[in-house]
Parts: sequence; C-alpha cells; structure tokens
Amino acid sequence: MAIARMENKVVVITGGASGIGLACAKRFAEEGAEIVITDLGAKRLENAAEEIRTTTNGKVALCEADICFEEQISDVMQLAIDEFGRIDAVVASAGVSSAGYVSGENNAAFDHPIIEQSLEDWNRVLQINLTGVMLTNRLAARHMIAAGNGGSIVNIASTAARVALPGAVDYCVSKAGVAMLTQAFAMEMLEYNIRVNAIGPGFIETPMTQVLKDDDEGLQQMLTMTPMGRMGTTAEMANTALFLACAESSYTTGATLYPNGGMYIN
Repeated sequence: MAIARMENKVVVITGGASGIGLACAKRFAEEGAEIVITDLGAKRLENAAEEIRTTTNGKVALCEADICFEEQISDVMQLAIDEFGRIDAVVASAGVSSAGYVSGENNAAFDHPIIEQSLEDWNRVLQINLTGVMLTNRLAARHMIAAGNGGSIVNIASTAARVALPGAVDYCVSKAGVAMLTQAFAMEMLEYNIRVNAIGPGFIETPMTQVLKDDDEGLQQMLTMTPMGRMGTTAEMANTALFLACAESSYTTGATLYPNGGMYIN
C-alpha cells in the first residue's frame, strides 16, 4: 500500500476556513497530514475543522488569528508546535480582493479605481496580502530552522500578479509582491533546506469571485479571459499546492505555478 504523500507531516494553513485554504486543508489531510488552520471567525473555523475531520478523519487544530499581526501568527505557529510537535509545511492562503472584503462572504467585485482609492484602503490590501504572507513565511521558517529538518512553504499569489486587472491595482500589486517574495525568500532559505514556492490561481470558484460569477457580464468577462473557457475549482488549486508542499517537488524552489486555464502562460 502506498504511503500518503503527507504522512507524519504537520501543515499550517492560513485562510483555512473557506475557499482555497479549506480545500488545501482537506486535501493535505487526505494525504495523512496533521493540520492547523487559522482564519477570522471562530464559528467558521469550527465548521471548517469539523468538515475536515468528518471527510478525512484527519487531526485538526484551529486558532483564530489576523495575519496582519505578528503576535497572532506567532501564536498559530506555537499552537502547531504544542499540539503536534513540529511544522513541516505552510500554505499562506489568507488574502483579500479589496479593503472591504469579508472572508467567506459574498463580496463586491474588482471595482475600485486607484485614483479614487483611499491610502488607508491601499495599505490594508497590501498589509494583508503581502505583509501578512511575509510574516507567515518568516515565523514558520524560524521554527523550521530551529528544528533543523527543513520544510516547505507554499504561498498563494494570483495570475493577477502577471495579468493586470483594471479596478484592482492594489490586488495586482500585492500578488506580484507575493510572487517576488517567494523567489527572494527561497534564495535565503536554501541553506536551511526550506523550499519556498507559490501558486498563482486564475479565476477560481470561491467566495471571492462569487459576485462576478452571479453577474452575467462578470461571468462572461472571466470566461473570455480564460482560454479553457471555465473557472477553476478549489480542489484543482489544492492539488497544485500539495505537489509543491510534498517530496514530489523536492528539486523545486522559488517557483510560481499558474493553474489558470491558460489565462497566463509562464
């Protein structure tokens, strides 16, 4: 019988209560991982943890945290150590499409021109999407370095890092930053045997794209931009993240894969 690809591995997943983060948590648990999920909203986290347990029989710990605050992400990493003894992999999935985005809810589409956007809103998007990912990366890496066992970090960027979306300049810039963070941090982590990679999803069926999907014009716009003619699924994104996190990609670091239906060819 084949050994599950994440057997005896401990994985921390931010944004784990819904969308790509939850799909990753379920998929990794199916492959034998012990999971720590974090997000905003205690009830949402509890529901997500129960879904993971009942569909995969996986071990799950949960911790509500805002990735904008270093001490809260530090608490999440410490929970992983306290509950499971180590951190082997991280999926930095938490992110927003706009400053007003509410995780797990039906949110407004990309419609905030940069010339009208407040500096406060701009800073919030970059703080969550880029600084929050950086904090997640470095705090996880510190534990991995202390343990001396290496590890794998997978960041969730976006095809918007390479394809400009009018009305979402802040989002595009933040995700481009994640792609470069992934490359640069990967170089710093080579000596510690920590691999750092990312995925850049296209239009995926998540709460973040629900408003566009529910609007005929918005849906057509997404499909027109996607040569495969359909939106991606969270399961497809989770499979890509799994590949980058497990030993099957052991010779890969600093890469961003773009599962996007042909929207951007790298």
